[in-house]
Amino acid sequence: MKKLLVPLMVLLLVLTGCAPKLDSDSKVVQKDSEKKGETGIMTKNQISSSYYKTVLPYKASKSRGLVVSNINSRYDINELESGLMRISQNNYAVDQYLFQEGQYLDEDTLSKWLSRQSDDNKDGLNPTDNGTGNNRNPIYLAHILEQDYLKQTDDNTVSLGGVSVALAMNSVDYYQKEQYGDTYEQDISDSDLLAKGKEMAQTVVNRMRQTKGLENVPITVAIYKQGRRDAVAPGNYMAYTTAEGTDLGNWKDIKEKSYVLPSNDAASDHKTDSDSFLNFKADIEKYYPNYTGVVGRARYENDQLAELDVDIPVQFYGEAEIIGFSQYVTDLVGKHLPNTANIQVNISTTDGPAALITRSANEDAAKAHIYN
Repeated sequence: MKKLLVPLMVLLLVLTGCAPKLDSDSKVVQKDSEKKGETGIMTKNQISSSYYKTVLPYKASKSRGLVVSNINSRYDINELESGLMRISQNNYAVDQYLFQEGQYLDEDTLSKWLSRQSDDNKDGLNPTDNGTGNNRNPIYLAHILEQDYLKQTDDNTVSLGGVSVALAMNSVDYYQKEQYGDTYEQDISDSDLLAKGKEMAQTVVNRMRQTKGLENVPITVAIYKQGRRDAVAPGNYMAYTTAEGTDLGNWKDIKEKSYVLPSNDAASDHKTDSDSFLNFKADIEKYYPNYTGVVGRARYENDQLAELDVDIPVQFYGEAEIIGFSQYVTDLVGKHLPNTANIQVNISTTDGPAALITRSANEDAAKAHIYN
């Protein structure tokens, strides 16, 4: 499934969707706050009306190296990035804006913000280190992700139209009492996580307003709860708001949750979907014994299944066998899995990806691609 792809690859797929109403391969001039122009080319291919286009040459984030070291799992990295894009669509329409990775908050700036506050670092957003006792101050904030959204200002000019930032908060803080010693865990409640996130969000917006180029654009801030280190499902966004100035306004709650399938939690909270997945899994086991497991990761919005990503590692050795198995699984997607959600099934062997099966929400037929 898509979680197995390197996050950058997922991001590049997301970036090739709808764009402002300009011709494909249009040349555009991107102007910054100093009115300097830089010519680029808008990406051409359209994958989905839910996705943004971008401008080439592609500009990597100014803090791209931090996310891998600060976020617990590749599942959380993917959900942090793709989830912030979903939230951004509430303010930055995909047919009016282009996507660009964050160009304002660089690695040095974020490293200071993400550290503990101390005499040597007044900019630290995390509380001061007060030891490892019962009243220990945990590290609440793990990472800050910035995404920029460019808006068309005339026929061939785009400029910054809005910024989104995600505050990735720890649900568990891992720490050591001594260097190279045992690792301990400190749980952080949802209420504390959310309260600290909203408090830090105000400070972040205040600082961003002092950054050249960000004085007047809308800033969307979202709070993300990242999962445990050993989790096989990502965390989830909890709330977001948009600031026109420095006032954050009213926060909007986000009701999302991810599950692993099969699992007791999924069976308890969403029995119908869980049973459908179990039937899907059973049919695979019945006719194809040469596989090592079927694992699904389901994301729910407002208690409704929105996305289901399925991993099927297999031990096949012949191309004909992979083709036959992929055709069979494609049939099973239509037979068992709900068509109200986006479905993605990734079939892989020890040599790498073998096949990809997808079906968008409200579509009847699934599509399969066999990798050469």
